[in-house]
Amino acid sequence: MATSVPLGTAATYGVLANTAITNTGPTVVAGNLGVSPAGAVTGFPPGTVTGTIHVNDAAAAQAQADLLVGYANALSQPVTGTVATELGGTTLTPGVYTAASGTFSLNGTLTLDAQGNPNAVFIFKMTTTLITGAAGNVNLINQAQSANVFWQVGSSATLGAGSTIRGSILAFTSITATTGATVDGRLLALGAAVTLDSNAVTVPPLSTCQVVVQPVAGPVVVGQPTPVSALVTCNGLPVSGASVTFTGGAVPVSATTNAAGIATGSLTFNTAGPATITATVTAAGSGCACTGVVSAPLPITVTPQPSCLVVIQPVAGPVAVGQPTPVSAVVTCNGLPVVGGSVTFTGGAVPVTATTNAAGVATGTLTFNTSGTATVTATVTAAGTACACTGVASAPLTIPVTPATGPLSLAPACWHVNLPFPIPSVFAATLTATLTPAQAGVTVNFFVYGLPVGSAVTNANGIATLNAGLSILQISASSYTATATVGGVPVQATGALRPCFPPV
Repeated sequence: MATSVPLGTAATYGVLANTAITNTGPTVVAGNLGVSPAGAVTGFPPGTVTGTIHVNDAAAAQAQADLLVGYANALSQPVTGTVATELGGTTLTPGVYTAASGTFSLNGTLTLDAQGNPNAVFIFKMTTTLITGAAGNVNLINQAQSANVFWQVGSSATLGAGSTIRGSILAFTSITATTGATVDGRLLALGAAVTLDSNAVTVPPLSTCQVVVQPVAGPVVVGQPTPVSALVTCNGLPVSGASVTFTGGAVPVSATTNAAGIATGSLTFNTAGPATITATVTAAGSGCACTGVVSAPLPITVTPQPSCLVVIQPVAGPVAVGQPTPVSAVVTCNGLPVVGGSVTFTGGAVPVTATTNAAGVATGTLTFNTSGTATVTATVTAAGTACACTGVASAPLTIPVTPATGPLSLAPACWHVNLPFPIPSVFAATLTATLTPAQAGVTVNFFVYGLPVGSAVTNANGIATLNAGLSILQISASSYTATATVGGVPVQATGALRPCFPPV
């Protein structure tokens, strides 16, 4: 998309040259006229200038410097369309145009259609010349403005007798306007002279100060400071040192524009829903009438502050009657983990309470005495966070509980690194076997990867527990095995073995 070319102080000049401005006949320049750095102005009178004539002074030098910035800006804008060398007889919409030949000619009517947008910009870029014939004419329709038309000429421009050009010609070398040529815009030459002959050159109305609120990055949340910024420009150039007040939040905030014309502040919104942000310039020392200029309002949506969230993690492996089942839940506040929160798990035979770790994870163990469908819920019973976590419950997790299989059953187990010092084994796991019906004093032998890891004796509840050390070979197994002799009959069972998560 084409953007307006910044001309700075050069925007006030109808004619600006580097080496000389010469005129023949009753030329009228509605605007300033200037030459810099070491040229002369001749032919005024009979020509007339409604503005000021600047000859090799500081104002003309600044205008030339600003023209160079504008020329570079036009030169750098990406081309949006390549059209024929001859522009007459064509209609173009806003964009940046060039010709494959590197030059443009105008021997008929070129129509520029802004499509109802008074800020639409048209830029014509050529590496060499612009030449218009006597019938050359630029017609503006649908709110197209001469102030938004720019001709970036790589060498020189020649305007034919009686032709009409609209827009600003930025020529790298020179410009010649022959008898009776009319310019609704500017003739600005960077490198050489401008030659006039009974012409009418009218500077388009200067653009005024503009304030634009920049889009807000990221979500806007109730109660959280939100960075806001606005760009202030005068005739397309940034206004530095301007005071800008942002409104729309709970309290207005003021900031000062930097060298790029950007003021940055922070607003806080106390209510969720639609809101608007507006930036007003309250003071500015620029050539534009900036003070009191207000931006278009920027609509935003303010979202409620996220509350505490508790999520039960899926249960790994089968759940059997009478077997301890590891359960865990994650507690977050505004998406961040809640550390040290007390969480109570319900749904088993007896509720169990655990504390969240640095990752916001609480882990406990529930035992189910009845087969069928069970529902597990995690509730935060205490938490020192910015969120209102206490009393928050998770969505219920439904799990199937299977009957205990055989007289000997094994609970799922997990292995972890044997910290703080991996002695005598690098890895460790807690292996659990249950006799049904319960019988105390029975020796249970445990095996991992076919290798014995130790034995334990069942307690009054028929449960034998072994804290076993494991080798790196044994942790590659996905299960463990236990054997026992009950009533003179050997029995055996297999249970799952996997890495602990979260790590212990």
